[in-house]
Parts: sequence; structure tokens; C-alpha cells
Amino acid sequence: MTTTDYPDLTAASATTVDDLLPQARADMEPLLAAGRRTPLASVPDGPACEPAHSTALLAASPVPASPIEAPAHAVRTDTPVHELGVLDLLAAYRSGATTPTDVLTALRARWSDPELSGGAVLAVIDGADGAAADSDRRWSTGTARPLEGVFFAVKDIIDVAGAPVTAGSRTTGDRIAATDATVVARLRAAGAIPVLMTATTEFACGATHNARYGAVTNPWDRNRWTGGSSTGSAGALAERLVPLALGTDTGGSIRVPSALCNLTGIKPTYGLVPRTGVASLSWTLDHIGPMARSAADLRLALEVLAGPDGYDPAAVPDETAQQVQDGLVAAGTAAAPSLAGVRLGVPTTWFTELCDAGVLAAWETVVDTFRTLGAEIVSVDIPEAHQLHDDVTIVMTCELASNQEGALEKFALYDVGTQVRIARGLVPSAVDYLRSVRRRTLAQQDAIRAFDTAGIDVLVTPGVGATAARLSDVTMEIDGVRYPMQSIVGRNTGLFDYLGLPAVMAPAGFSDGMPVGVQLVGRPWADDTCLRLAQVLQSVTDVHDRRADG
Repeated sequence: MTTTDYPDLTAASATTVDDLLPQARADMEPLLAAGRRTPLASVPDGPACEPAHSTALLAASPVPASPIEAPAHAVRTDTPVHELGVLDLLAAYRSGATTPTDVLTALRARWSDPELSGGAVLAVIDGADGAAADSDRRWSTGTARPLEGVFFAVKDIIDVAGAPVTAGSRTTGDRIAATDATVVARLRAAGAIPVLMTATTEFACGATHNARYGAVTNPWDRNRWTGGSSTGSAGALAERLVPLALGTDTGGSIRVPSALCNLTGIKPTYGLVPRTGVASLSWTLDHIGPMARSAADLRLALEVLAGPDGYDPAAVPDETAQQVQDGLVAAGTAAAPSLAGVRLGVPTTWFTELCDAGVLAAWETVVDTFRTLGAEIVSVDIPEAHQLHDDVTIVMTCELASNQEGALEKFALYDVGTQVRIARGLVPSAVDYLRSVRRRTLAQQDAIRAFDTAGIDVLVTPGVGATAARLSDVTMEIDGVRYPMQSIVGRNTGLFDYLGLPAVMAPAGFSDGMPVGVQLVGRPWADDTCLRLAQVLQSVTDVHDRRADG
């Protein structure tokens, strides 16, 4: 699809799905027609690309040794406790400079300020005081766990036992989660403390203006959006309500708000972090991951979150997970950062085609920084990116429609964004859907081959092609021209949900005072390499430390 014919989400809200089907068919037919013109070869001589081959390809991929030595994290101590990141907090606790209980008191004072929350906070999770007191005791007795006393926020599609978890929808009523999602349980077991349920777009795919809770405003400009769908996690982090948050990413929902709010987030390799206890939008595209204010913080959090749980059928093999975790726990060194011997790829098409000049300038500055540190820069493109972008849309909408099929009698309760996407998901035939699913394995092979042919360790792309969308008309500006947000926002991110490759979004700079990001993409299981590269960037620049109020 071109930008001009990309269907937006501005249709009037409907009572039944039948009201939207005629427009949905018109929206989807160009994608489906393009796919039908390039069918896959038939059996018995067609390619090996059953749906299960995609996860099998990832599972069989070796864990690459990182060529990047992680720099030492520069601990900050001369700042208010709400400004401290994960590693900063742990250092402060270790030295006795503060306690989890004192930090909780400071953070809680911020949660009740609506000007700081901006709609990000849906509920305060019970039990924080007792958990903080237990963390105080553990630090004083030398029994602290890896994330002891680190407070974190949870996106409202991830279950927290005893907390309201509604997926941002009026269809879910006053649902209270019975148990913790695997990711929440793992953070708790490591000593971290869940404190906030934060906003999401409906089922992580709805409209900017959530019908149940409203929109989350961007701390950098309250007339703009944080980006979705991890809207509240981004808002809470950017306003220093918490030092760590959980998000999900199906088309860019961790990386987009990270780019638009000057945060660092990772979409891990598909299967590295279990999805158990997380409401599904699109089960073959859904990824769970952490968001924070630095890559060093993410490395520690991801090490805790990674690995199979015995329930997620797409989970990484134990041996692979252990190798990834071994890399993540490697301590940084005090040596000067160097990228000597590292090869980085930069795209010449697709990722750079719909980008504002300010976004491109920030990306080029990051690439120049890497070059100055010794990296070799080569041109690399992801084959058939345009087709993959269409396949993401087909897979996501079809799987959403399947996931929500049992609630269509409540169709009028969905917000307009969810309604439109469900309707579109009912249009493709089973063959259309499965063609897009089957192509994934071939696309993964092509992408890995592109990495191998160029000999690159990481692909470095512009993040989101524009700064944050205006809430008044849900548009984004590229070189003075306004575009519907949906034509821009996931263009550079969704391909990697489809491919399952790890992708980090890191702060890259600013355009007209608003944050922009850079995306760092690796081959399967190169999550730590991507984070180490972001950590190198953040060791020689201070963009990630800047905050909305200066």
C-alpha cells in the first residue's frame, strides 16, 4: 500500500460488525489482491513453510556471541530518588543512601498528581508498602535479590494478581486478575514490586482516544500522544513515576512510545519472554518486554524475564534462553567504549522513505557516532519490506478477529479503532491469512541471509518516521505535510514483529523539541548485542537522560 491509500481508523463507531464490513472490504482488498498475485509454490515441490516452521527456525538459530563489550554503567547519586533508574536505585540501596520504603513514599506523591500522570495511571496495586518493608529488611540483612525494591508499572493487558486488568476495554467489565502473568511473577521473585496498572489502547490495538479511559498525553507536549499501545507505561516512565515498566509489542507498541517519549525499550526475539497471563492481540506477533530509561537497566530486567515457563507454546528452548541470559548478565567494563570490529547495517529503502528530515538527521548523527567509535557501516535492506508490511496487517487483524469472535455481541462497546480492525480481520479468506503466515518463514530466511551476506551484527534504522501525533486530529507531520498517524506509526517497527527479530528503540535526539528514536535490530537471539550497542550509545551521549521538564 502507499501512504495515500493506507486505511485510517476514523470510521464512525458502529453497533454491529456488519455496519463496517463494506468499508473493511474496500480497505483490505488492495492488500489481499497484491498477495494473491504472488502465491506460494504448490506442494509437493513448494517451500517448507508451514506455520510451525517459523518458530522452529528461530528455535534452531544459534545464539550469536556479542562482538560488543558493554561499557560500565555510570551510577547517578546526586539526584532526587524519583530520577534514579534501576541500576541507580540498586546502588543507592546497597550503599544505604535510601531505602525502598523511602523511594515508595517519594514516588507515591507523584502518582496522585494528575498533571504528572497525564492519564497514564489506571490503578495503584495493593501490597506495595508490605513489599517495600520486606525489601528494606532484605537490604539490611544482606539477602537482597537481583531487583530488590525496584518499583515497576504494568500495562493493562498483563495480569497482576488481585489488580484490575481490563485490557482498556468496556467489554471486560470490572475484571480482577486471579494470578500473576509469568513476567510479573518473575519480576516479583527477583525482588521487584508492581505498583501501577498503566493505560493501554483497547486490547493493545484500539484508538488513540480510549473509549473507557481516555487518551494518555505525552509529557513532552500534552497536546500530543505518548504513542501506543503501551501508552501508560511510556507516560509513567517519562514522568518518573516508576523506573521500570512492562509493555507489549505486536506492531511496535513498546518501541513506538519509547521513541516518542525519549525512553529505551526492547521487543525481544519472539519466544524469549513468555506471554502467559497476557491478553492476546495476535498470538503469532505478540511480544512482551521491558521499558526503562537506559539500555543498561533493560539488560538486567530482560535477564530476569527470559526463558520458557512450561506454558507458552512458542517459548524459547532452555539451552538457548540460558545462552542469552549468560550474555545479559555479563558486567560492563570501565574501558573506553569501542565498536572496532563491529559491522552495522543501514537501510537505503523503506525505513528511510517516510521520515521527517529531523528524524533522519538524528538517525544519521547516531550512525556517525557509531562510525566514530570504530564501527564499519554498510548498506543492507530487508527484502520485500512492502509485502511484509501488508502481511503484518493481515495477520494482526485476522488473529484479533479470531481472539474477539466470542464477544461480537458486545461490538458497540469496542472503541472505533478496535471495531475497524476486527471488521478488517473478518474479510480475508483462510487462504489469504495462511499465505501471510506461511510467508513468514521465507521472509525470516531472507532477512537472516541479508544479515549474513553483509556480515552485519546489527541493523540500525530510523525509529518512528515523525514525532508524536497530535491528539486533536491524530496526524503526524513529515516535512510540513500532515499524514494519518496509522500510515506512519508502525511502518518501521511492525516488520520485526512479523520476523520475530529482536529490536531495541533508543533515544536518538530531538526534532522541534520532541523526541525521536533509533531502532537497533539483530538476528535471532541477538537481544543482548542490540542492548549493548544501545548501552554504548548511551555511554557517550546524554540524550536518554533528558526529560520533558528539563
